[in-house]
Amino acid sequence: MTDKSSRSSGDEAGSGPAAAASAPVILSNEPGSFAWGVLAKRHPALIQQVRDAFPYGRRQHDALDALLDEITNGVVELIAPGEHDYVRWADWGQEHFGRSWYDAPFLWAESYFYRRLLGAVGYFGTGPWQGVDPFAPFKQAELRSGAVEEELLALDPLATAPAVERATALLHASLWGNRADLGFRVSAREPANGDATASALVADDSTMLWLLLPAGASYTVAVVADNAGGELIPDLILIDHLLEHQHAERVVLHVKPYPYYVSDAMTADVVDCLRRLTEAPGEAGRIGDRLWKAMAAGSLEVRTHPFFCAPLPYEEMPEDLRGEFASATLTILKGDLNYRRLVGDQLWHPTTPFADITAYFPGAVATLRTLKSDVIVGLEQGTVDALERSGAAWRTSGTHALIQARR
Repeated sequence: MTDKSSRSSGDEAGSGPAAAASAPVILSNEPGSFAWGVLAKRHPALIQQVRDAFPYGRRQHDALDALLDEITNGVVELIAPGEHDYVRWADWGQEHFGRSWYDAPFLWAESYFYRRLLGAVGYFGTGPWQGVDPFAPFKQAELRSGAVEEELLALDPLATAPAVERATALLHASLWGNRADLGFRVSAREPANGDATASALVADDSTMLWLLLPAGASYTVAVVADNAGGELIPDLILIDHLLEHQHAERVVLHVKPYPYYVSDAMTADVVDCLRRLTEAPGEAGRIGDRLWKAMAAGSLEVRTHPFFCAPLPYEEMPEDLRGEFASATLTILKGDLNYRRLVGDQLWHPTTPFADITAYFPGAVATLRTLKSDVIVGLEQGTVDALERSGAAWRTSGTHALIQARR
């Protein structure tokens, strides 16, 4: 995807410390763009998948039909007064209600779609479907998949690997999530020319990340999770490594307060993953046992906050959450959505310095992200040139990734 995609929002500029507010906010109103494809194709398909995954009644089916008609043919409608978080959404969307979904900022439109989907299936209601995660079948299927089983078995030989090699392998596993070809078997040896891991990393600040967490200090690390299932498992294993090798005395794992973006992790998903680990044989089971005990001892704590399901960049985080991140030695943000919220869902020039864009963030920050959307900063010009010459959809295909950090 080139920089011209979704540029129709040139009059909507984000404010930020980088003084680069002219970067257009990404919209979805350019046919053929990645953002357009999400709204035009992915969301309607997801409505059908959710409908098929549960024996919903007539009320849920009618609501899903109405939502599908609205996102494809209508304008953005405000949820009814009295519904869960009505006041917040009335404020967040006051400029967008009554307009086409495609003319709203992409980040806002995606987030509001998931809020509306939860409303349609009765998640926030008082009936029998209250609190039932509509994405649970997808998460459970992945968690019990053969790919996850293979990854857990691969932990056994890694247990005796040198510490540096193990640390790099676990960091890359967390980065790539459930990609079986790059998971726990990635080593720390210098990759040969053409090695998939090296060529797929468009930025690699892993050295700085580890320098920020030298072993033996009384550090608190905040980890903001992304997906459940096959991605949360390696996140938890990386957390175990931080605790076991004294890169952190305490880890706070931040998750979503309710279902979001299909597979985003909630507290229930953390519990499911811990159970999956503890039930596994070998090193995976030992890791699960350590993490279970760490939860009881308070060295691993799970927290959530309504802001994690808000359609806003982290620059607009509330003061209580800002205080939490300020008290951490390092905050690690996982995944594409957290990256978009960290740097702003805007079409920055890809060489815009990561440190400048994130200067507002309270404390040291690192991000582990597989590229699945247009926004990106912090690249070298030579890297950008090579990626553009390749002709591949490197920004959005999930085939490339980055590790970025700043003190």
